[in-house]
Amino acid sequence: MKYVVWFLVLLLLVFHQDYWQWNDTTLDFGFLPRNLTYHSVLSLVTAGVWMLATKFCWPESLSSGEACTPREDTTA
Repeated sequence: MKYVVWFLVLLLLVFHQDYWQWNDTTLDFGFLPRNLTYHSVLSLVTAGVWMLATKFCWPESLSSGEACTPREDTTA
């Protein structure tokens, strides 16, 4: 699954470059420019890919809570 997430991240990098819509003046839903609609959907897809990355690619050592325990201050 790790390689699928990496592939999706690379795919998002490619789709972020939307040079083909720079001169498109079409309005979606009667008020939203097409370029803004595209980037809104891209942002939602990016959030989904980030969720997959944290679910399937997060290191197990960070999930156990061992690294999050505070140390005692001995300088006082």
